[in-house]
Amino acid sequence: MTEKTALTPATHTTPPAKFSHGVKKGNILQVAGQVGFLPAVEGQAPTPAGPTLREQTLQTLANVQAILEEGGAGWDDAMMIRVYLTDVAHFAEMNEIYNAYFEEQGLKEAPAARTTVYVGLPKGLLIEIDALAVLS
Repeated sequence: MTEKTALTPATHTTPPAKFSHGVKKGNILQVAGQVGFLPAVEGQAPTPAGPTLREQTLQTLANVQAILEEGGAGWDDAMMIRVYLTDVAHFAEMNEIYNAYFEEQGLKEAPAARTTVYVGLPKGLLIEIDALAVLS
C-alpha cells in the first residue's frame, strides 16, 4: 500500500486545523481549497493578494500551482479543477482570467472544471480553487 504524504509548500502557512494543503498518495495528488493569500510571512496573519477578483484569482492559482509542484506535478497533470466564487456576477470575469492564465501556462489539454457559487469564505475573499492531479 502506498503511503499518504501531506504537502505544505514553504509559501503556505501551517493549516489552522487538522488538514493539509495537499495530499499525495501514489500517483494521485489532491490540492485542498486554496484562496488568494500572499505567500506566508512568519509571525503575520495571512493577507489577501488584494481586494479584486483578478488579484485574488491569480494568487489563488499560484497557490494551487505551488502545491502541485510540491507534489511533483504541474498543470498538465490536473484532471479536475473546482472553482468556488462568492458572487454569481464574477463568473464572466473569472472565466476571462482563468482562460488567459492557462493560455500563458501553455496548458496542453484543459482539465475538467466546475464553477459554483459558495458564500462561506472568510470576509473579503472572493474565490477558492482546488485541484485533483494524476502524475504519470
